Amino acid sequence: MLVLNTLGSTGARTLVPLPRSLIQMVTMGALAAAFALALAANPRLRVRPSAFLFLLTLLLVPSVISSAQLGAGAGALFRCARLALFTATLWLLSRWWDGGPGFARHHIRMYFAVLGTVAAGLVASPGAALPDLYGGRLVGALWPLTPPQIGQYAAVITGLTVLLVLGRRTDRGSAAVVVVASLVLLALTHTRTATLGLLAGLALAVGSLVLTSAAARRFFTGTVLCAAVAAVALGSVLRAWFLRGQSQENFTSLTGREKVWDALLAAPRTLTQELFGTGLGDKSFGGLPIDNSWLAVYHEQGLTGVVLVAAMILVLGGVALLRPPSLSRACAIFLIGYCAIASYTEAGLGDAAPYLLHLTVAASLLAAPAAATPHTVPRAPRRVPRRSRASEVT
Repeated sequence: MLVLNTLGSTGARTLVPLPRSLIQMVTMGALAAAFALALAANPRLRVRPSAFLFLLTLLLVPSVISSAQLGAGAGALFRCARLALFTATLWLLSRWWDGGPGFARHHIRMYFAVLGTVAAGLVASPGAALPDLYGGRLVGALWPLTPPQIGQYAAVITGLTVLLVLGRRTDRGSAAVVVVASLVLLALTHTRTATLGLLAGLALAVGSLVLTSAAARRFFTGTVLCAAVAAVALGSVLRAWFLRGQSQENFTSLTGREKVWDALLAAPRTLTQELFGTGLGDKSFGGLPIDNSWLAVYHEQGLTGVVLVAAMILVLGGVALLRPPSLSRACAIFLIGYCAIASYTEAGLGDAAPYLLHLTVAASLLAAPAAATPHTVPRAPRRVPRRSRASEVT
């Protein structure tokens, strides 16, 4: 339900036209259903202490302060309510955080199901799934998904699946299906951020296992050799894929993002807006997407929000460094590294979005196993010898 809520309501045109109001009704209904299910499963409101969720809860403070001024419209208060319900649901689910890969498995299954709808749309109508409007990049033809979204989901589940294989927590047959299908869809999206995030995140995660896992050492060595051969043999093809037909000037300006960033930083702000932002919005400035998590948070939640989001990343990274080498730690490092790298060209760390779900899974992987409650066995009544009972009577 949380995954469905964070899919969004804007994107490519679908085969069957879906009104945006209907999509928003479905996504918001999914969030309400997620909260209701979590509350039904945890009626006593038992939660685990979590610095990550505490900081995420504190992020509501600048969000509400800035949104209450209605500078971003009445929709800002609605987005605050959504973030509050989203955070409350995560608190309820924290009861089941045990440091195991359970939530990572659910993450893979759910996003692979989302990619299944993308693949189905590609098979049903290749023209609609690879439209000229997006430069021939893969989009969602059944549900309105953009190429960066699809690339993000494909990269995240590919990295997690590879790590589960290295940790021998899944069979190679099913893992090969997930990895191959996800990489094909990632290649069709031409998403550079997701590709770089996948490579860098895997390098960090596998590097954390090199000293304790022979499988990780073999994978690291094989990957480096394959990358070297591919760079020599397919250098021109990879360069053409990476440039996506753009000019060198357009590529160096990050597809025009720098112009939006410069205008956002140069805009005049009051002291309140500097500290708390202008209110939760659609992550755009002047009608153009911001496409940077830090600037989006600065614009909507101010410097206070930037400090809190940075603290979330640093807390998770610090806990990951303090944990002993393990599969759960490697998966968490991959998710943290991916989100940190993708935050430079994509927004989503300051609002209910897939990136917060990725970091939540990382937090569940880093949670210490709950201490087992000692099971007390009632003592049997002590038998009194007959002679003693006789002497007591006399």
